[in-house]
Formats: sequence, C-alpha cells, structure tokens
Amino acid sequence: MPRVIVFGSLNMDLSIACGRMPQAGETISGSGFITNAGGKGANQAVAAARLGAETCMIGAVGADAFGDELRRGLEAAGVDTAELATVEEMPTGVAVIIRTDGDNRIVLDPGANHALRIADVETALERVAQPGDIFITQLECDVATTFSALAAAHERGLYTIFNPAPACEIPPETWHNVDLLCLNETECAAISGMLPVNDDTANAAFKRLAALGVERAVITRGSEGSNVYDVELSAHVPALEIEVVDTTAAGDTYIGALAAALVAEKPLLDAASWASAAAALTVTRTGAQCSIPTKAEVDAL
Repeated sequence: MPRVIVFGSLNMDLSIACGRMPQAGETISGSGFITNAGGKGANQAVAAARLGAETCMIGAVGADAFGDELRRGLEAAGVDTAELATVEEMPTGVAVIIRTDGDNRIVLDPGANHALRIADVETALERVAQPGDIFITQLECDVATTFSALAAAHERGLYTIFNPAPACEIPPETWHNVDLLCLNETECAAISGMLPVNDDTANAAFKRLAALGVERAVITRGSEGSNVYDVELSAHVPALEIEVVDTTAAGDTYIGALAAALVAEKPLLDAASWASAAAALTVTRTGAQCSIPTKAEVDAL
C-alpha cells in the first residue's frame, strides 16, 4: 500500500485558556496551561498515522529538549522519523496559543522548521518515496523550499496535497504541481479573493481557484462542514454536530485523515466525510496531537 509522506513543521505548543483575549498592555488570569506537541506538519503526520496510514515525516527540530520530545511523540504515534533532522544552530519551533470560547490565537517562532532546503528534501524523497505515495506539505517551513518540494514530489509521481497555511503569495507555476488543494475559509479568501461563507460563495471561490490551475480542492469551513471539488464533483459535506472544546489541530486532523482515506483508496467525497468525522472528534478535546483520534474511534462514530 502507498504511504503518506509529510514535509512540514514541528512545534512545541505552549497553550493557555482565558475568558477573553487581553487588551494591549493588559495582564489577565488564565488556566489550563499545557505543553503539547504540535506544528502543522507533525499534526498532519500524526493524524495520518493514527488513522491507519504508513507515514513518514520530513522536517527538522533543534538539538534541545523540545526536539527530543517531539521526535518521541511522532514515533509513539507510529510515524517514521528516519528523515527528521536534528540541527544544532536553531532551536525547535515553538507556538504560543491562547484559547478562549472554543477558538484560539497563535504566535509562532519557526526555529528549526526553516533549516531544510530543497536538496535536503530531495535527498529524503529519494530514500523513502515511491510513485503513488501521497505527499503533504504546508507553508510553515521555508516557503521557497516548500514550492520546490511540491515540484520534486510531483515529478516523482507522488500525489500532492497542498495546505497553503499560513496563506501567502503563491507562484503561478506552483498550481501545476498540486493534485489536491486543501484550505480553510481564511486561506481561500486570501488566495481566491472570495470568502466561502456558504455553498454559493464556496462554488464561486473554487471557480477562481480553477482559473489559477487548481483541478481538485477541499475548502473546510469549520462548523459549516466542507466543500469538495474536482472535474466531475461539486459537493457539500456537513460537519458533525458536537460541542467544541478546542479547535487546535482540527484542520490538520482533517488533512491527515483525508490522506489516510485516499491511501486506502476511498473516493474523494467519502474521504472528505471520514476526515470531517475525525476533525469533529478532535475539537471535543484540548490540545494538538493529543487530541487527534485513532482510526477505531472514527470508525465507531
């Protein structure tokens, strides 16, 4: 069976809850402080692995306690870390998260996530990738390296999933290397100029994405579900009705679950429905990787 290969970020999340966001210069009391393994790339890799896919992580951490802990966490989830580099000159990435009313605000120091260059990624792909594998990447690592990595993976016959988060300007030639674009409302608005607040605006946004060269896309819309598109499909997948505790890693879980389902040869629409269920379970729990469910938990819904 093909495997999922993730090139992306690894962060130690430092997370605290409060009743409201503090004003400028204000100090308020919080609670529920936790440290938790995170980073979009690592979250997506853990999700793919827990949800049944053989998964490999390409990335970098610092030579520090956070890096050691992140590596151990990936391995405990079943992720192959043979291509996870440890760099001496940069610290492990850190994300500071403020949780309030089921939502979150995040400040990120990328650290070692910006250490790898395209030669490093290509060397890793030569060792672990086979045509038909699924390659996932985001935009929390060096941006130029990420765009080149998409091209390298696509040229090797991998099925590429691109999560353009955080959103930035995308070179036009990049879209030809993307087999499936997976993005949320904010990222969709930044790239297409259209905020997908309902099915009509999501459809309009996809038409704008298609004009850029995007052939398949999944637009995630939080509690409103997701919209799935390819050359023969336009469908809305409703979200499960659940009580939201913490939205951290919900989108990453969705993407990892989507990749795991595609590796298992589920059709795109079925994969999106399964990914939606996995994301729903995630938001009922606090934290990033510790909140990601297993395949058995999702199948039991």
